[in-house]
Amino acid sequence: MKKRVVITGEGSISPLGLDSKSLWDNIINGNSGVRKIESFNTENFSVKIAGEITNFNPEDHFLSKEIKKLDRFTMLSLVASDQAISSSGYDKKDVGVIVGTGVGGMHTLEEEQKKFLSRGQRGVSPFYVPKMIPNIAGGQIAIKNGFVGANFSMSTACSSATDAIGMGYRFISSGYSKAMLCGGSEGSITPMTLSGFANMKALSKNNDNPQGASRPFDKKRDGFILSEGAGFIFLEEMKHALDRGANILGEISGYGITNDAFHITQPHSEAVGAISAIKMALDDSDLDVNDIDYINAHGTSTFFNDMLETKAIKKCFGNKAYDISISSTKSMTGHLLGAAGAIEAIICLNSIKDGLIPPTINLKNKDEDCDLNYTPNKAVEKNVNISMSNSFGFGGHNSVIIIKKFSS
Repeated sequence: MKKRVVITGEGSISPLGLDSKSLWDNIINGNSGVRKIESFNTENFSVKIAGEITNFNPEDHFLSKEIKKLDRFTMLSLVASDQAISSSGYDKKDVGVIVGTGVGGMHTLEEEQKKFLSRGQRGVSPFYVPKMIPNIAGGQIAIKNGFVGANFSMSTACSSATDAIGMGYRFISSGYSKAMLCGGSEGSITPMTLSGFANMKALSKNNDNPQGASRPFDKKRDGFILSEGAGFIFLEEMKHALDRGANILGEISGYGITNDAFHITQPHSEAVGAISAIKMALDDSDLDVNDIDYINAHGTSTFFNDMLETKAIKKCFGNKAYDISISSTKSMTGHLLGAAGAIEAIICLNSIKDGLIPPTINLKNKDEDCDLNYTPNKAVEKNVNISMSNSFGFGGHNSVIIIKKFSS
């Protein structure tokens, strides 16, 4: 029999704050975290805006000797995971860790490449490899906390964090683990990463209006906003959590994962993979379309994603699609790539807790092909018992999780 999986802790760091309370407060008030890039000179770049975390000082969290050994994405992972572990109150070591990331240690990669080109082999730091590799965030979390359970990284582009949570759910529901720390981290606002996304015309160039640049489902959307941050949730087997008197925040009840097998960056033209993932998550939860109160859409503010995600929702939910509250919180956070799904899972938890649907800000001219209820511009009150979070990534990855209000 499948075991029930509950959420007992969460933590985040994002362009909207150094913790989840700040994140949620800004989301509900419709505040954008998109701004002019400050970390490097963008004079010769076509895109000059991103979702940077400007008030994060590594020195507040790490010793100088530690900072030398940690890439930005790992530092963000450690900060957010510390919050999730602390809020869970879990004090054993039998914890597994799964960290999703799209690109891993890009800051380190670019810095060491410059050193190599100028000084050759002798210029490259001996910490280069263990700072840069994608699995190192999970390794560092385990070392810091003594967690000896299963530990690996997920890299499924923008689906990475959702897949990390989904796989943690699978580990626990199958009886393999009692507790898993799962989420994602991205520290990829770098010159090369920005250049690559800009040159493939994926990013918004609305440089003069940063806070209005991410506009999912709007007719004038022109691309997503590159962003950074980390989010983690602590998962436990339900009986295990109840026996220790844990504060249960919610329950993961379903997970769907598919691939389009269609195109390296563009979603399937009929959204077949997204449709299959949504149906799989519903089936896994033993739910039907009438049970879903809120969908946190992938909603990237790109032409194809927003149109085809809308198509997928309508195909799965039929006429019910027009009654469901939907929003894209990327309109405020920007796109955290491999960390996006974890941040959005935390937003779903808060939506359930507070009975509020987050808005999709900057939605002023709805696209004719995007005709659902995306909660334009202002949060609305609504009793939310069950939420769905969609994540779709380059390579055709489709991942969907369902989060429920906990009831024993």
